Amino acid sequence: MALKVKPRFAETLKQSVAAYAFNIFGIAAGTIIAYNSGLFAKAPWAVAIYPPILSARGVIGGLFCGRLSTALHIGTVHPRLFGNTKSFYLLFQAIVIMTFEASLMMSLIAAFLSGFKEFFNLVNVFMATMALALVVISPLTLTVSFISFKHGLDPDIILYPIESTVADLLITLIYIAVLGLNLANSLFGGYVFTFISLALLLTSIFFLIKNAREPEFIRTLKESLLTLVLVSFIVNVAGATLGRVEELIRGKRLSQVYVVYPALIDTIGDVGAVVGSTATTKLAIGTLKASFSSMKNHLTEVSGAWAASLIMYFAYSILALLITGTIAPTSLITFTFFLFTVNIFAAFLIILVSYSVAILTYQKGLDPDNFEIPIESSLADSITTISLLVALILWASILA
Repeated sequence: MALKVKPRFAETLKQSVAAYAFNIFGIAAGTIIAYNSGLFAKAPWAVAIYPPILSARGVIGGLFCGRLSTALHIGTVHPRLFGNTKSFYLLFQAIVIMTFEASLMMSLIAAFLSGFKEFFNLVNVFMATMALALVVISPLTLTVSFISFKHGLDPDIILYPIESTVADLLITLIYIAVLGLNLANSLFGGYVFTFISLALLLTSIFFLIKNAREPEFIRTLKESLLTLVLVSFIVNVAGATLGRVEELIRGKRLSQVYVVYPALIDTIGDVGAVVGSTATTKLAIGTLKASFSSMKNHLTEVSGAWAASLIMYFAYSILALLITGTIAPTSLITFTFFLFTVNIFAAFLIILVSYSVAILTYQKGLDPDNFEIPIESSLADSITTISLLVALILWASILA
């Protein structure tokens, strides 16, 4: 007897694969950084702030995507830019303030770790990059969310995977441009970036004063600040682990791992986002109980998101071997199962984390969309990197 695939599983799988496909562009971000590595030689602090910039943007983008997708489902936000609801404009104004908070907090941490060398330049570059990213990436987020919702797609599945990957590429381009102009000792560039940073500060102060008595607005800021503090500590784990991974890769000449590394991280983050975002929407509309035992009622979304990630990991294996010129039946089988090992460890952990954050924050009376994607997307970097290290150790004799 033929097995019947549940419609929800098939729909989750189809939309997840379509969204995850954008992760192939994640490789471009790494290529850009590698091509412009000469800039880092001029300013060692520039290396230290690139990961926090990606993480800060991930926190803000994750919260924005999570809140938007749930709000579209329950009707508190309409799929249009103008003439929208009060909740929509309060959310966007909170995102502006969060951008300033994240820029200041992450840049101060980076400055502390680098011994406060070039403090002014570091903070200025960080804040200008984040401010420009807000202007460039926010319209993309809104466009994808509104169009997907209008066309009957689920923004819980589509939105964050697309936004996160394209945002990584765009913010990398913005960062390199800002850094290049700053290091060129251009007075014009210095003044412009200082002006942009001040504009972000003043706009944030204006929105804070304007909405100081709005409970929804204040709640978003309070809960997002807690998320930013948590992420600030999480973000350092991936960098420490990556050093060990690089040693193993260098010893085995596995250049194909470098090719797919950004895509591996993006995809695991997307798995967690799909699982968590669909769960927060179900919690909001009352079709999922806020308990860990209720996960059995969410397995179609979990299995669909995970299956889609396995498909993409196979695609990455083919792509990496083609790019490095090492494609062969034996190497394809070996490298594919190596990546599947990474996937099994990382996806399992991120699914547990993502679902747990959604349930626990909801049980505590918090808005899970303020925590779920920001926390899991930050943890995805560390979890994937640690899983990669474990897989390299397990496959050491075969990959040698």
